[in-house]
Amino acid sequence: MNIIVVGCGRVGSQLATMLSVEGHNVTVIDRDETAFKRLGTTFNGITLKGLGFDEEVLEEAGIREADVFAAVTNLDNTNLMAAEVARKLFGVRHVVARLYNPVRERTYQQLGLDYVCGTTLVAESLVEKIKAGHGHHLNAVGDIELVEFKASGKMDGKRVRDVEIDRGFRIAALLRGADSIVPNGDTVLKAGDVVVGAVRADQFQRVEPYMED
Repeated sequence: MNIIVVGCGRVGSQLATMLSVEGHNVTVIDRDETAFKRLGTTFNGITLKGLGFDEEVLEEAGIREADVFAAVTNLDNTNLMAAEVARKLFGVRHVVARLYNPVRERTYQQLGLDYVCGTTLVAESLVEKIKAGHGHHLNAVGDIELVEFKASGKMDGKRVRDVEIDRGFRIAALLRGADSIVPNGDTVLKAGDVVVGAVRADQFQRVEPYMED
């Protein structure tokens, strides 16, 4: 995969090195050129000085061919801006951001951003999300994925029971504006709802149309 990593601090450098070792094409962007010294000796990707939300810098980094974009600086505003530019301006389908301050978690959820929050094992968690192949993965239990996504227009007006799949997909919680909801089968879904649920890997393609890009 072609992967762009914004931020070469402790998390970014570890993430970039891990992905590089696995054979991916990795480009790392950081505004501080000395930050690249953190990259491991096994890193064989590209480094680029600049801001991760600067369009010219992103063009130089090859964002139009990027499969994955990870914004992992220690500044939430920078990660948020970079993620939104990558997703909305350049159409990168798989965008992951690091959430440094948990207070901002609701903002990330309302924007439908895939994120990792915390200070330990962050790089490992990001790699798991990248390997999942889509931007909604939270965790996995066997062949069941725990997912979080923003509901697309195809979910609007449907009841929970209409979209759930017997032994294949279940909705556990909804975030609608400031309200958190534990739904029942008759709960009516709305486009823009943040949906948390469980889906079997072999049923993911059936659920994917309900996920807003």
